Amino acid sequence: MSATASSRPNRLLGAGWVAFATVNVAFMYAMPGRETIPFHFVWIGLGLVYGFSQWSRRVMIGSLAAVTISTAAVLVHHADIGAIGWEEITEVPLMALVFLAMVWHVGRRQVALAEVQRLAAMDRRRLEAQQLFVRLCSHELRTPITVARGYTDLIRAAHPDPRTAEDTEIVIDELDKLNRITHRLVTLMQMNETTPPRQVDLDSALARLVHRWEPTAPRDWILDTGLGDARVDTERLETALDCLVENAIKFTAPGGSIAISGHRESHRDGDHVVIAVADSGTGVTPEVAHHLLTGPPGRQTATGTGLGFAIVRTAVQAWNGTVRIGDRPGGGTVITLRFPANGLPAQSAAPRAPAMATG
Repeated sequence: MSATASSRPNRLLGAGWVAFATVNVAFMYAMPGRETIPFHFVWIGLGLVYGFSQWSRRVMIGSLAAVTISTAAVLVHHADIGAIGWEEITEVPLMALVFLAMVWHVGRRQVALAEVQRLAAMDRRRLEAQQLFVRLCSHELRTPITVARGYTDLIRAAHPDPRTAEDTEIVIDELDKLNRITHRLVTLMQMNETTPPRQVDLDSALARLVHRWEPTAPRDWILDTGLGDARVDTERLETALDCLVENAIKFTAPGGSIAISGHRESHRDGDHVVIAVADSGTGVTPEVAHHLLTGPPGRQTATGTGLGFAIVRTAVQAWNGTVRIGDRPGGGTVITLRFPANGLPAQSAAPRAPAMATG
């Protein structure tokens, strides 16, 4: 008997088991009435070597037959000379049935594992194809968007009448919207790529955020932060906060207020960074908030396609953090990001589901 595994370690394992089984069968024969231990060693060894090797059905049946015949022959001889009772021979078919049951379960497990691997490979190929499609489409869309916008500007300059100006303004707004969607699709794909965190002064980072956005929107900007240093992925954090600030500007009329605040929370599992972006805009309904927190991006809602918030979700979940959408006292929306200050990604931190909530 020998295992037909293709690798040398499996062949050595099979050869070692053959030698081990032969020695124990010899001990069985040499010890009438005391063959129980070597008898079970033979069968246990058969089960172990089958579990660690990959046998064909022919080899498995041959090995089982050899073990059954050899151990049964010894027990029949011992029963014939009166060393044991004839009922002891029933151990052989019982052990054979136990082994066959184990073979059946191993076979089912191998089939299940193969199916899981097939589905995982299919999902991986689908994800890769989806990412490639988004990257290619986003890249290919940028040039015609730029060209169309340029020609629209030329038309508006050549025909300065109010009707043409109004129509071309609509075209430019739609082209700008398409350009933002394209940019966010690329950003969303890049969010899945890991980058190492580094120590950052978050108070300075939030101050720079307000400084960058303040000239672009006539709002009452409020900054209240006491975060200190933390290990974060600065590019992802800046991108996520940009999405939240852009959304706050979109739904807050000129003269309204946008407040950005930050503080630390200490818990048994370590310090956490809490950053909130609050606006005095129109707010969001519970249904829209639920979709932004849990639904897939791309579905058109009153707030847009949700791609910007998908970027926020992807970034915060990668840090094992949470996102919360709430109502601001007096009207408006508060979006709060909470994540560990140690910069550990989700797979390195304690396993727990991200608790996204509304309220």
